[in-house]
Amino acid sequence: MTRTRFRFTAIALSALGLLLLPVASQAAKDPVQQSLFGVAIAGADPVAYFSEERHVEGSSDFEAEWMEATWRFASAENRDLFLAEPEKYAPQYGGYCAFAVAHGYTAKIDPEAWRVVEDKLYLNYSPEIQKKWEAQRDAFIERANENWPKVLDK
Repeated sequence: MTRTRFRFTAIALSALGLLLLPVASQAAKDPVQQSLFGVAIAGADPVAYFSEERHVEGSSDFEAEWMEATWRFASAENRDLFLAEPEKYAPQYGGYCAFAVAHGYTAKIDPEAWRVVEDKLYLNYSPEIQKKWEAQRDAFIERANENWPKVLDK
């Protein structure tokens, strides 16, 4: 490849990147944090956090659609409980990391990093982030409540 042709290709690719940048940055995020396959909260059963007080992996045998995402459950009973009252069991902030939302952005979650506070489920990015969130939990919840759902547009 000649030097001139290389330079032209580099300039063209840079220009294309600049044209696509505003489109990518303006795209709103999904209201529910989900995998590439549309599975909410990393496949965790949201009802189990309340009934078993632990993370339980959901099964593709027990799925339900809600808020444009696929939710998985460990049993038909948990699926039916969720469908009867999804707002009761669904995590706050669409299942995005509560610490991140408090800081004005979104992040994926680790289903092992969770807490139920005043009958609401909160998920975090990692156990380490969870510890930081716990240190000022009430203040972070207040800030996240102020930021939600505006962070989806960032």
